[in-house]
Amino acid sequence: MFKPLLVSVFAGVLLASCSGTENTKPDVSKAQIEAQSQELNDWFAARYAEDLARSPMRQTYLGLKTSKDKLDDASQAALDETYAAQQQNIAEMRKLFSLDKLDRQGKISYRLFEYNGDVSKTEHPYLGHQYVFNHMSGPHSGFPTFMVNFHKVETIEDAKNYIARLTAAKRYFAQFQARAEDQVKSGIVLPKFVYGKLIPASENIIAGAPFSDGPDSPLYADIKAKINKLDAAQADKHALLVQAEQALLTSLGPAYTNLVAMFKAHENIAADDDGVWKLPDGEAFYNSRLRAYTTTDLSADAIHEIGLKEVARIQGEMHKIMQQVKFKGSLQEFYTFLRTDKQFTFSNDDAGRTQYMREATTIIDEMKGRLDELFITKPKADMVVKRVEPFREATAFFAFYELPSQDGSRPGTYFINLKDVRQQPIYLMQALAYHEGIPGHHMQLAIAMELENIPEFRKQGLHTAYIEGWALYAESVPAELGLYTDPYSDFGRLSMEIFRAARLVVDTGIHAKKWTREQAVQYMLENIANTEGDIRGEIDRYIVWPGQATAYKIGMIKIGDLKKSAKAELGDKFDIREFHEVVLANGSVPLSILEELGDEWVAVKAQESKK
Repeated sequence: MFKPLLVSVFAGVLLASCSGTENTKPDVSKAQIEAQSQELNDWFAARYAEDLARSPMRQTYLGLKTSKDKLDDASQAALDETYAAQQQNIAEMRKLFSLDKLDRQGKISYRLFEYNGDVSKTEHPYLGHQYVFNHMSGPHSGFPTFMVNFHKVETIEDAKNYIARLTAAKRYFAQFQARAEDQVKSGIVLPKFVYGKLIPASENIIAGAPFSDGPDSPLYADIKAKINKLDAAQADKHALLVQAEQALLTSLGPAYTNLVAMFKAHENIAADDDGVWKLPDGEAFYNSRLRAYTTTDLSADAIHEIGLKEVARIQGEMHKIMQQVKFKGSLQEFYTFLRTDKQFTFSNDDAGRTQYMREATTIIDEMKGRLDELFITKPKADMVVKRVEPFREATAFFAFYELPSQDGSRPGTYFINLKDVRQQPIYLMQALAYHEGIPGHHMQLAIAMELENIPEFRKQGLHTAYIEGWALYAESVPAELGLYTDPYSDFGRLSMEIFRAARLVVDTGIHAKKWTREQAVQYMLENIANTEGDIRGEIDRYIVWPGQATAYKIGMIKIGDLKKSAKAELGDKFDIREFHEVVLANGSVPLSILEELGDEWVAVKAQESKK
């Protein structure tokens, strides 16, 4: 078992027992525990409603019909207000409720709420260090994506709400812009290369009608298509389109024009140094990011060493597959073979994209039919496979998952970026689909949303080491069912794992050891099979999103160690379905709490076997 993961960020908080009886005062009756636990859940529900009310966009994202004409308040003042409310809520919870008077789930909820607040407390001083805009995420790409994918137009009122949001866009973007300007004044400037990606990505949103000649711009095309599908009089549709065009020209267009002007001004003062070590208090900021993402106290040096050791171990497994396919040459030569041989990619055209989508969907459908062998609880929400929309292909991840709506009317979605099909090798298809779809993120996140009798904040929790650790672990699960029948696809599974192990090395290399962008690229090229284009895109991601990429392998190691330990302890009493239930049945948790839940299950199973 990997011992360093036993140490949590907030050990004093998290090492208390999760059991239903331990640490409960002997004079507390069962009825009192039930009553106090219900009161706590009611209190959580009220706090969640208050928090959700602050975000009209999150309401829409969850499939709710409320506040559909509004956008969030994205100002620094609003962020500070939300943080203050969270800290006040924690103080109130501690005053009103006692941990030793709660049932098992109540204790978990209490500790998670406390943990999340403590993480925010360590993060808030560095909130201004997190880049407001970057080429991977930000309102410049997030807003059009939100409107296209989540703002449904089923009635005239929905269309008016869409237009109201377009009208509010100028205010909305100005708030982000003000924060970005304040960052630059504080000496926090994006690396120079990022602006070369930000500027065209923003310009694409206002390219075409009604802003200029040419095809309809992305949001104009979207609202036009949605309005034209309405069951309404033609005159009403025309009036709505006129209003939409006016909102685009007077609000959205100027908002993006202002952003582009700001990006160009900041580009002129940007430097080529990439790591956050260059920022004021950069080391402390990076350490806070590592703690938040991994939910551990692992140092940058420790994470770097884990990465080096894991890369070496996985390369040993890769050599076995090279022998299996009778490849003569070095591992690096095998990587070159995988990167260049045409048998490993579909054609880079619409026919190839169609073929990729069809086969990816088949992989997901086949896995759906095997879930009973692996899981007790299965999500009610369906999952579909979609191609990333063309307007965000240039900056979107190469694959990702988006949650279903709370009511299940919108399925979970596995998105695949097919801008260049050559960057999506066939031998990675299975592992990628298992990670982003089933049994990866969909099984985990959709199940969490559907859990009963726990607070909403737990259903939507996002501890990255848990979330991404599970998805990386899930890539290996189908191997136990014999689904990786092609040795190249099995090599793809190892490729995905070594990719995440190498991230530990390059993320800490860039941000703690002052590696250059090119130094990180060359390390990846020498040690993993991904294409150069993919690697360069990934390195650019780690630069603007410090620490996030380390969570995957750290989380996977913990889940794998828990499984290994449980198998050793329980022998033939070990049940993979029960183990997965333990991991998934409580929603997202820090790794220390996950370990407690696993140990508790093993202890109960071991005791039962002795009876």
